[in-house]
Amino acid sequence: MPLFRRLARSSAEPARPRSARPRPTPIPRDIKVLVAAAFVIALGYGLVAPVLPQFAASFDVGVAAASIIVSVFAFTRLIFAPAGGALVGRWGERRVYLTGLLIVAASTGACALAQGYWQLLLFRGLGGLGSTMFTVSATALILRLAPPDSRGRVSGLYAATFLMGGILGPVVGGLLAGLGLRVPFVVYAVALLVAAAVVAVMLKKPERSSADGTDSPIQPMPLSEAMKDPGYRAAIASAFANGWATFGVRMSLIPLFAGAVLGAGPETAGLALAVFAVGNALALTFSGKLSDTIGRRPMVISGLAVAGLAIAAIGFTDSVPVFVAVSVIAGFGSGLLGPAQQAAVADIIGNQRSGGKVLAVFQMSTDAGAIVGPVLAGALADRLDYGWAFAVTGCVTILAALFWLFFGRETLAVQQSEPSADGSRS
Repeated sequence: MPLFRRLARSSAEPARPRSARPRPTPIPRDIKVLVAAAFVIALGYGLVAPVLPQFAASFDVGVAAASIIVSVFAFTRLIFAPAGGALVGRWGERRVYLTGLLIVAASTGACALAQGYWQLLLFRGLGGLGSTMFTVSATALILRLAPPDSRGRVSGLYAATFLMGGILGPVVGGLLAGLGLRVPFVVYAVALLVAAAVVAVMLKKPERSSADGTDSPIQPMPLSEAMKDPGYRAAIASAFANGWATFGVRMSLIPLFAGAVLGAGPETAGLALAVFAVGNALALTFSGKLSDTIGRRPMVISGLAVAGLAIAAIGFTDSVPVFVAVSVIAGFGSGLLGPAQQAAVADIIGNQRSGGKVLAVFQMSTDAGAIVGPVLAGALADRLDYGWAFAVTGCVTILAALFWLFFGRETLAVQQSEPSADGSRS
């Protein structure tokens, strides 16, 4: 805690004193609806994740082709992100969110009916397009509707919900796979349709305020304005580093490292990924609330530092217990980072504007890191060794922490005079 306080005091703008807001604003019902839908989405994604490579391989293709089925989803998310952000500004978050859910439901159902590899590749790629739409719009809604004094808490709740769905999904998916490799896709498609129906009924429509009674969309925040903000530039840097380390290298290199260096089986790699999620969940129980109290900047810096040092240490472990312990610490650091980083972007956008394009670029940074990281780290592992691969990944994360330390700004203080979503001031 002393470290957190020192970092908070070093921020360009001090966070609001604790006495100024004795009790956080209750979380709006619309956010609870989105959180419930997020659990269903994450659970369903976990259903198909463990069977997707096997399903692709059933069409008599090699390991590389089966792996492409997995990566095409992330690739289409990356290239469609700018268009997804523009659609949010033009159509509004609610319409884009529902459209994205329906596209993913249709593409997932089509995957279950695929009769060949190229059909499966096409349908899975279309799913990435829909995923971008509902991810950007859901994030925009969550951040715009969240009370200014509870943005970290809401971001932590949303992240924890996705995490729980992601943990339970593969377990259920593995059981369903026993009924056939196509069954998890059918179940996920139906679950998405149910989630879309619930959101369509329970999520409030935008208020009608124009003279002719049509929906008056909220004005979008220009990307150029966001790029001038040192807090947003720092968030872009940390998103890239987090994508590189957490979503990229962790998923691709840790299983290979467990087998090649530790001589352990796939169960140890699975255990390392599971305990990473445990560490992440532990941090999420308090990190969002703490970022609402002491500020975003100290939490982001601390999270990046802890995660970076732990991931760098993975490459130098020589026993399974140490390997697992370091994985827990890395997950804990990621849990410190996530809610504060997202809340910082929300502070910059505010409640009175739409952040479609701004959030799309933020998401693209994470996706770009998740694509570039495994490629470069894998090349280092091939040419040098795993120690270099994990050390460079840790350095990328530490550099993002230093960027926040020297160039980022504290965004929490701007809440003092900012009106909340219902028009009142917090």
